[in-house]
Amino acid sequence: MKEFLVASDVIDYEHSAVRSLVAELGRGAEPAAVAARCFHWVRDNIRHSIDHQDEVVTLSASDVLQQRTGLCYAKSHLLAALLRANGIPCGFVYQRLALDDLGTSFCLHGLNAVWLTNHGWYRADPRGNRDGISTSFDPPQEHLAFVPTLPGEKTIERVFANPLPVVISTLRQYTKLNELCANLPDWPAESPNVAETLHDSTAAMRRGVK
Repeated sequence: MKEFLVASDVIDYEHSAVRSLVAELGRGAEPAAVAARCFHWVRDNIRHSIDHQDEVVTLSASDVLQQRTGLCYAKSHLLAALLRANGIPCGFVYQRLALDDLGTSFCLHGLNAVWLTNHGWYRADPRGNRDGISTSFDPPQEHLAFVPTLPGEKTIERVFANPLPVVISTLRQYTKLNELCANLPDWPAESPNVAETLHDSTAAMRRGVK
């Protein structure tokens, strides 16, 4: 489990701003309650970039916290930092979702998996709620933002200790929201390897997948 507790330049929970929030959310509670607090804080206090049309692109946990905005990937980085700093193992899970109703193009959606003593790995999606999308933290029941239904969509059944390299490289390469939405990362259905593909930004924003 050690790999699900470490800090990195993206999961930078040693940053002073992150440490301050860690202490606040972790005070006087057992791990499951701390996990729920952290989840709800990120879900409700960090704006989803597409929902709020925030042009800035964030990556590291500290950047997300300071800017108070991020896509699903970035919000999952902050949640992982808060949980890991509180001694709660946390990893990353990805879904491959269509950007339109026909399933002609796809991208990755990022969320978290939290290790809970009484439940094992529990998937939690801090994306943020809006009309038609509602997530919650209620183990053992999972309440995720999206359920893959179209051909080519899937939940990748693996908990990653680190964010996928393609996700990090994409967030570093594109510094404006419209540029990023035109170049969202994908996991091709026909290959086990992660690759980047180009997608229609209007469709991405309409579905709010990220």
